[in-house]
Amino acid sequence: MYEAKLQKLGISLPATPTPAGAYVAAVAAGGFVYTAGQVPFVDGKIAYAGKVGADLDKTEAYQAARVCALNCLSAIKAVIGSLDEIEQVVKVNGFVNSAAGFTEQPAVVNGASDLLGEIFGEAGRHARAAIGVGELPLNAAVELEMIVKTKPRAAG
Repeated sequence: MYEAKLQKLGISLPATPTPAGAYVAAVAAGGFVYTAGQVPFVDGKIAYAGKVGADLDKTEAYQAARVCALNCLSAIKAVIGSLDEIEQVVKVNGFVNSAAGFTEQPAVVNGASDLLGEIFGEAGRHARAAIGVGELPLNAAVELEMIVKTKPRAAG
């Protein structure tokens, strides 16, 4: 159902980004999948770099958050096999590489939240944090991490 929704929306998931350190992109534990922080990689390169409010505007950063969300979903799919196994998006933490005085982090992270709503409907409604930070790895404009609850699996 969610895989079909992606197709209907004309969205294809990117390849799962390779971790830049000693960690994995996502881990399943206790019926949940936790992603590592995902930056706006497109084709192996940071697509949105710099400080939001100086180098990028809020609209560009919103798009960066959407890319981060797609990278999170790709990491989740790599662990559970299909987005159709998601029961609920539980939590999104968004980190925005913010210029001094930039305070519209929630509007930026809406890029991810809106996308999750488009794909998952009610199951995409989640708790969230939108945090302004001074720096992010690789000078990424946004970094996102996600927690999803998976559907119970039949005993077998």
